[in-house]
Amino acid sequence: MTPAGLAGRAAVVTGGGRGIGQAIATVLAARGAAVAVWDLNLESAEDTAARIVKDGGTAIAVGGDASKAADVAAAAARTREAFGPVTILVNNAGTTAYEPFTSITEESWDRMIGINLKGPFLVTKELVPDMLAAGWGRIVNISSSSAQTGAPSMAHYASSKGGVIGLTRALAIEYAATGVTVNHVPPGFIDTPLVRQGPVDVDAVAAMMPMKRAGQPEDVAYAVAYLASEEAGYVTGQTLSTNGGRYLV
Repeated sequence: MTPAGLAGRAAVVTGGGRGIGQAIATVLAARGAAVAVWDLNLESAEDTAARIVKDGGTAIAVGGDASKAADVAAAAARTREAFGPVTILVNNAGTTAYEPFTSITEESWDRMIGINLKGPFLVTKELVPDMLAAGWGRIVNISSSSAQTGAPSMAHYASSKGGVIGLTRALAIEYAATGVTVNHVPPGFIDTPLVRQGPVDVDAVAAMMPMKRAGQPEDVAYAVAYLASEEAGYVTGQTLSTNGGRYLV
């Protein structure tokens, strides 16, 4: 692993224990960032961090619930203790569910919004002061294609990710003059453990894609790495879709 353009930067990746989050953490570390892998499942976070360290990178595992302010504060303190101020944040932690609209309960709605939208709010609010103090920061939010195109039986999920897009744009404007950029990446059909657990036939859907394959977590990770880079300093409030041409927006 050869340090590159992110050397000297401390990064946080929420939900970094598996799938897209693990790929993002790995790619950022490969580019030289010191990565704090935050995950509700500490064991998964430790696995990602261990892989990075084995490959010559720098990483720590931090357990906690990104939708709870106390957990976020504790995770941030642990990260700063290890790496100093955080200037790269990837809000990736999230959950999904397939439920017909009339079957969505208030509890299910609140849980989806709490994890997918409140979580990025809490984590960003905790870490953005580090970036403002440094005069440099990169915030990349993982949204979803479902918020761009709609999705049946996912009204709560699409709504939560639509909120992430709105949060991205609002913060991009608010912090545009500070050196802090805020962008979002909406993954299309990506082959992850979470998708494999759902009702979708991954291989059948992949065969209908323009590229005749499902996306891989690394496809999303490379998009995130660009937005986190020095070269993306004049890019803010933008959507970098990773969907293999499935839709054009």
